Amino acid sequence: MAKGYVIITEDIKDPNGMAEYAKLASKTMGNAKILAFGPAAEALEGEWHGTQTVLLEFETVEAAKEWYYSDEYQAAAKLRQAAADCNGIVISGL
Repeated sequence: MAKGYVIITEDIKDPNGMAEYAKLASKTMGNAKILAFGPAAEALEGEWHGTQTVLLEFETVEAAKEWYYSDEYQAAAKLRQAAADCNGIVISGL
């Protein structure tokens, strides 16, 4: 079964709010792996959104969606969404 990946771009407006989000979100991660995290995304084509990009790996797309839509993560996500303008996707691996 293919892995599931979540990519979130964040244009951070409130660093303190993002720090609170990180504390709460880290408790919801379970078996997810943070594969990449940082401000150094280089757009090869077009324009890339945000000042920070996060790449997460899950066992399946379904596991990624279960995490994202869980009550626990949605409580954390509200903090992130208040502290940054965000985009997020889920995508299936090969």
